[in-house]
Amino acid sequence: MKTTQTIAIIGASGSMGAAISKSLAKGNYRLLLCANDRSKVEAVAGDIKSSLPAAAVEVVDCSKEASWEADIIVVAVPFAAEQEVAAKIKEVANQKIVISIANPLNDTYDGLVTAPDTSAAEELQKLLPNAKVVKAFNTTFAADFATTVIDGKQADAFIAGNDEEALQTVSELVSTAGFNPIVAGNLAVSGTLERMQLLLIQLNGKYNYNWLAGWKILHN
Repeated sequence: MKTTQTIAIIGASGSMGAAISKSLAKGNYRLLLCANDRSKVEAVAGDIKSSLPAAAVEVVDCSKEASWEADIIVVAVPFAAEQEVAAKIKEVANQKIVISIANPLNDTYDGLVTAPDTSAAEELQKLLPNAKVVKAFNTTFAADFATTVIDGKQADAFIAGNDEEALQTVSELVSTAGFNPIVAGNLAVSGTLERMQLLLIQLNGKYNYNWLAGWKILHN
C-alpha cells in the first residue's frame, strides 16, 4: 500500500499557495500549510476543511518545521522571497523534492529579472544543491485551479527537472490538481516556461482573459 506523502506548502496564504493547497487537498496527501500570517493560513485551512472534511491539513508556524516533516516542499512565494525561504529550509531539504512555482517578473511585467541563461528554478537549485528542484505550477494562473477545463479543454501544466522519479511524483501532483501534466525537459527548460507565463500575463492584460487562461498543446 502506498504511503501518504506529506507536502509542505510555504506561502499557503497567497493566491497561488492557497489555490495549490485547495487542489492538492483532494488527493491522498497530508498538507502542512505555513506563511508569515498565520491567521490567513488558518482561513485557507478552514476553507479546505469546510469543503473536504476528511482532508489531512495542518497549519504550521515555521517553514523549516513544515519542511522537516515533508516529503515534498512547495515554495509558493514570489521570486524575491525565494532566497530567504531557501536559507531557512536548506538543511532540511536534502534529497527532497522542492517545487519552484515562481516567475521572476519585473515590476512592469515586460521582462524577467533573471539573466537570459538562468531561471528562478535554477537559482533555487543553486541555493538548495542537495534538493531535487522541479519547476511546476508556474504556467497556470491561480484562477485556473478552480476551472482547469477552459473552453472544453483541460489546461496543460508544464514540469521541468533533472530527477526522473521527482518528475513522476510531481506529475501526479499536477494531475491531482486537475491539469494535464507535460514534462517539458530538464531544469534548464525552466527559463522557457517562465517566459511562457510572462507572455500569458501580457496577453491577459491585452485581451482581458480575466486571469482565466492556460496553455494547451494540440497534437495528433
